[in-house]
Parts: sequence; C-alpha cells; structure tokens
Amino acid sequence: MKQLYTALLLLFVSVAFAQTERGNMLIKGGNVLTITRGNMENTDILVRDGKIVQIGKNLTAPAGFQTVDATGMFVMPGIIDAHSHIAIDAVNEATSPVTAEVFTGDAVNPFQVSIYRALAGGVTAVHSMHGSANAIGGQCETLKLRWGVKDPERLKMDGAPRTIKFALGENPTRVHGSGNGIVPRTRMGVEFVIREAFAQGKAYMEAWDKYNKEKTQKGFRGAPPAYNYRLETMADIIRGNIIIHCHSYRADEIYMLLGVLKDYGVKKVVFQHVNEGFKVAPELAEFGAMASVFSDWWAYKFEVYYSTAYNAAILVRNGVTTSINSDDAELMRHLYHEAAKSQKYGQLTDDEALAMITINPAKQLGIESRVGSLEVGKEADIAIFKNHPLSVYTVPMFTIVDGIVRFNREKDADDQRLFVDPKATIDVTLYQNLGHNHDNCMEGAEYETARLFGTFNKTEQ
Repeated sequence: MKQLYTALLLLFVSVAFAQTERGNMLIKGGNVLTITRGNMENTDILVRDGKIVQIGKNLTAPAGFQTVDATGMFVMPGIIDAHSHIAIDAVNEATSPVTAEVFTGDAVNPFQVSIYRALAGGVTAVHSMHGSANAIGGQCETLKLRWGVKDPERLKMDGAPRTIKFALGENPTRVHGSGNGIVPRTRMGVEFVIREAFAQGKAYMEAWDKYNKEKTQKGFRGAPPAYNYRLETMADIIRGNIIIHCHSYRADEIYMLLGVLKDYGVKKVVFQHVNEGFKVAPELAEFGAMASVFSDWWAYKFEVYYSTAYNAAILVRNGVTTSINSDDAELMRHLYHEAAKSQKYGQLTDDEALAMITINPAKQLGIESRVGSLEVGKEADIAIFKNHPLSVYTVPMFTIVDGIVRFNREKDADDQRLFVDPKATIDVTLYQNLGHNHDNCMEGAEYETARLFGTFNKTEQ
C-alpha cells in the first residue's frame, strides 16, 4: 500500500509540474488593436486563467488579479514568427535527402537567451523549424516563449498542428549533390526526391489501410506491414495531418511543387521565403497555398538575386495569406518594423500590415483559433508598445504569454540568462551575424557558375 501511495504522489507531482502556468490580470486603458475586430481606444482587457474573458471600458479586476497600466500605450496580439530556428539545439539532420522521421521538438532548449530577446521584441510564439539541407527535412515545433521555465516540454504549444520542412533549390542540391555526390544534384533531382518520397508514403498508407480493413474480417491471419516512421510521416502529409512549410525562392520551383502536391492530393502548404512569389501570386491563391516572406531581403546568394520589396503587398492583394518572418534571432526582435515596410512599398493598411505578424502566421501554423488576434476566448498572448507598433519610434514595454508577464522593460535586468556557463564566450560582446547579411550580395555566384559550366574542381574547396 505504501508503494501505491508513493507512486500516486509521484504521478501527482509530475502532472502538476508539467502544467502550464496561466495568469490572471487586467490590462487598463490601452489603445487596443484587435487586428480582426477593429481598434478600441482607452479599453481594458480582462484575463482569467490565461485567456481573454472580457474586452471593454471601465472593467474591474477581481481580487488577486495583477493590473497592468497601459494608458496611452498600444495593446496588440503577441507577434508570431512563422520561420525561426531559436530554442533548439539542432537544426539540420543532413544525412539523407529525406529525413521526415526526425523532429526538432526533441532538441528544444529552454535556456537559450534568444527566447528572452525575442520576447523583448513583442514575440510570443515561434515556429522552430528544421533546416533546409534536405529536400524533405524533419518535423518542426511550435513554441510559446515561456521564458523562465526549465522543462523543454513546457515551451511546446500543446495541440498545435504538426508541421514539416521541405526545401527546394540550392540548399539540398549543394548539401547532397555537390557535397556527397547523390541525388539531388539538380533542381529536377529535387522534384524526383519529393515525388519518390510521396509515392513510397502513398504505397505505405494504402498497405496499412488494406491491413486495417482486412484484420476485422473473420478468419484473417495476415501480418501488418513493417512499420517505418519516415513513410508514416509521408502518409500523414497525404492524409492532411501535417502542414508543409517549404523553403523556396524561384517561381519555377514554387510552381513545380504545386504540381507535385496536386498529384498527391496535398492541400496544406506554406511557402517560406518565396522571394519570387509575386510572379505566381494568382496561382498560389488559386491553390490555397500561403506565403511567409522576408520584407526586403534578397541577393544574399545566387538563387535569391531577383526579388522586390513589393512582394508581400502583391501577394496580399492577390488573396494569398501572407506573413513576414525573421529566419534570424536578431531580426525577430523587430518584426514590427519589418511589417511596417509593407506600408512604404505596398501601401497596406495598418491592420493588413499587423496581420502579417499576428493572425496570418497563426493561420499558417493552424493555431488561429487560439492566438493571433485579441478576442474573447483566445489565449492571452499580448504585446504592449509605447507608440504605435508600426512607428519607427515604437518601443515594446510588456510581453505577456498565457496571461503571465514574461518581459517588462522597466524590470529588465542586465543579465537575463537562466544558465551561465563560465567557459562560454559572451555573445553580447562578440556577436557576429553570419546569416542573411546585406553585404553578402552574389555570395556563391562564382561557385555556382563554375559548377554550371563544368569548371568546378572539388579539390579546390
């Protein structure tokens, strides 16, 4: 009996520890930007158990509720980054052109200070993605930025739909073709790899469907097909249980993948980067595909030489659900400025611009019923700004996740790290961005040209 009590106690403690902390608060007197239901001046938001329960004027906080004074400030939904690589310790499983069996959720790191820095920019949720080394990479994880928790599982957004990373173009051809001498070495090889994976996944799915149907019949003695998680994942994509997020740049490749997906009846796809999306915007809209773009990054490598800062606006005007992402831990901290650029170049309205960093990425991740706008019943992921969030003078003041203040500018300590390694270099003083740098114009052009015309010598690398 004592052992039973001990086991029940341990179970209770483990369940209690795993529960997500949810707060109660009243946000007073802000200019509320709901995104989907207009703007409300001098308005209060009441949050109970991590959810918005009331939006209106002159609301009263029940006893024990925290009060946040937002008088004169702008209150908006927390920013959502649909393309991120923060809070994970591994990005690329580059050992095969198809690695649908791996999962970034197995590598979540709650101690990365980039989580706190993102909160300082009003970001409340991110899509932490597998990298683009593979034609079909690993599955991704949607995270809530609950800075301070130490259990990786508590960063994960429970119930968020499954997603997976695909990649077109130079990344998979460079890693596997040029790097390892295997398919894909060319862009047409990328299509072959994807088609073959879908064909294998479909055959696997049909074999299991056949077995599951026949095993219910009297006298059936057959054996189940051999289990294969890679093929099971491909089958789940075909079934519509996983959303594809595809690294892409060129219009011809984007159009190619639309054709492949049509052949296999796959409808859920978000094209990432999609720099030449403006060329195929009507086709994307007709398919129902979505687009997650940079505001004005291009020419940082050969295949991204051609783009336009009007890309986001053109996609929006053609009816494509469009978001602006970071793909960079530093850029993530000012996605509100990136959204504002769409007004300079595309004359989008305030709501259209802000939708690209709130409700639209929420739709792309399949979580729009829970976050992305300020509505009664939604989770209280909220960002509060001094000055309008699309103004160059804006300053993030509070970032709230599930009704808990995770960033408060007035209480921002000099060192917010949860874990300090005495042997680690201090990235604040030695920081160097080696990612998408504006100074990298035509990076790789010489290499790609030599490879294209057959003058490339691998020993020269």
